[in-house]
Amino acid sequence: IMFRVTEEYEVPYATGPEYQVIDEKGYPSPLKDTQMAAANYDMHPATNKTVNAPGEWNSARLVVNGSHVEHWLNGAKVVEYELWSDEWKNMVANCKWKDFPGYGQAKKGHIDLQDHGGEVWFRNIMIKPL
Repeated sequence: IMFRVTEEYEVPYATGPEYQVIDEKGYPSPLKDTQMAAANYDMHPATNKTVNAPGEWNSARLVVNGSHVEHWLNGAKVVEYELWSDEWKNMVANCKWKDFPGYGQAKKGHIDLQDHGGEVWFRNIMIKPL
């Protein structure tokens, strides 16, 4: 689930941070901790989380209020970070998005639901302006 996606590049992941939705056990390749469920993809791992088994519903909550971002999974806050902070800028400069200077910088943008060819289901999607 990507947020504040802009149309600056042809691909949404070049601009919008991502709440990772993935089947950790069924994914065919090894995953880093920053690529697992509820992580801020390739930036912040999700900690102290409980993931329901494939075929069972998980509850995701993404709170984005100004620069403050929280990822929630099944009722527990598992990631928290500040966009545009010095820490954020340093992380972006030293990761896969270093060649996309607009990554995570937009003050507003689109929401993007992405898949990689596997099945994924969403239900009861609610968007509330803060």
